[in-house]
Amino acid sequence: MEPIKEVTVVIVGAGPAGLATSACLNYARVSNIVLERENVCASLWKNRAYDRLKLHLGKEFCNLPHMPFPSDWPRFIPRKDFVNYLDNYTSSFNIEPYYMRTVLSASYDPTYEKWHIVARNDSSKGQGCETYCAKFLVVATGENSEGVIPNVPGLNGFSGEWMHSNAYTNGQMFAGKDVLVVGCGNSGMEIAYDLWNYGANTSIVIRSPVHVLTKDIVYLGMKLLKYLPTFIVDEIVVLFSKLKFRNMAKNYGIERPKQGPFSFKEATGRTPTIDVGAMDKIKEGKITVLPAMTKIEDDIVKFEDGKTARFDAIIFACGYRSTVWNWLKGGEDLFNPKGMPRGRFPNHWKGKNGLYGVGFAGRGLAGISRDAMNIANDIVSSFTSKY
Repeated sequence: MEPIKEVTVVIVGAGPAGLATSACLNYARVSNIVLERENVCASLWKNRAYDRLKLHLGKEFCNLPHMPFPSDWPRFIPRKDFVNYLDNYTSSFNIEPYYMRTVLSASYDPTYEKWHIVARNDSSKGQGCETYCAKFLVVATGENSEGVIPNVPGLNGFSGEWMHSNAYTNGQMFAGKDVLVVGCGNSGMEIAYDLWNYGANTSIVIRSPVHVLTKDIVYLGMKLLKYLPTFIVDEIVVLFSKLKFRNMAKNYGIERPKQGPFSFKEATGRTPTIDVGAMDKIKEGKITVLPAMTKIEDDIVKFEDGKTARFDAIIFACGYRSTVWNWLKGGEDLFNPKGMPRGRFPNHWKGKNGLYGVGFAGRGLAGISRDAMNIANDIVSSFTSKY
C-alpha cells in the first residue's frame, strides 16, 4: 500500500456534481482531489447515454458554476455538445481527476478529526490500494450511480435480450423486432420513440401516474417559477398539457398525478416526462401502452390486466439508485438507508464532521450547481472563521 496522501478535500465521483464542486474549490484555491472509478469524467454522459439525448431544460438552467454556455448554442443542448462543455469545464478549472479509483471505504477518525479514504487503483499502472486523509469528504456519486432492474419473476429465463437503459445507444440493432420498454420517464419515452424511428415494433409499460409535458411547456414553467407560486405555475402548465395531449387516461391509459408537476417533483423527486415525439406515436397506435409486468415465461410477458405478448427484447428504463453505502462508513446523519439525503431541499447537502453530498437534491444540473457552490463556500468559511 502506498503512503497516505494528505489533502484538504476528497471528492468521490467525477460526474457533473464532482466536477462542479472541484471547480468551485479550485476557484477559491482550496486543494482537492477527485476520485473516479471510470477512465473518464462524466462517464454516464459519455458511455451510458443514448445517442439522441438532449438536455431537457433550457441551457440557462443547466450550466455549471462560473461557466455559462455559449450564447449561440441552442436552447436545448445535444448530448455531444454537453460532453464537450464538460471537457472544456474540466480543463478550464484545472480539474485533474484520479481515474480508475474505486473507493472501497471512507470513515471518519474522531481522534485526528479527518476522513480516512481507501481506494483501489485499477489503472494499468496501479499499485493496489491507495489511502487518503482529508479534512472534508464530498460524496458526488449522486442519484444515478447504479441502474435499477426490477425483480420480475422469470426475467433470468427470458430467451430474448434485456438491458438497462444505460446500455442503450440507439435502436439500429432492434429494427423489425418486438421490443418492450419498461418505464415512462424521460429515458423510457425517448427510447420508445427512438426504437419506433428505427423500425422496431415498440410497446411501453406505464405503471404509475405521470405528467407528460413538452420542452416548451417546461421551459415556460421554469421561467414562471421565478415570479409566481408553484401551485399557480402547476395549474398553468397542466392546462397547456391538457390542451396538447387531451385526456391521456381515457385515450391512452396514462394517468396524471393529482399534484401538479412541479409540486409533485418537490414531494417525490420524480420529474415530469418531457415528450419528444412518443405521444404522437401512442396516439396513432404505433407505440402500445401496457400495464405493469407480472411474469415472464421464455419470450412471453404477462401483464397486470391478464394479457400476454411476445417480445424479442426488453429495455428497463426504471431509474437508478445511490451506491453510497457500498463504501461510506458513517454519515447516517446526512444519508438515509437508501443512500439519499435525510434533509429536504435546501437543507440536504451538509452532514457532520466535514461530510457533504452534492447532486442528491433531485433538481438536475441547477441543483448540482447550487450544492457545489454551497459546499465550497462552507468549506472556505470554516477556514476564515478560525481567524
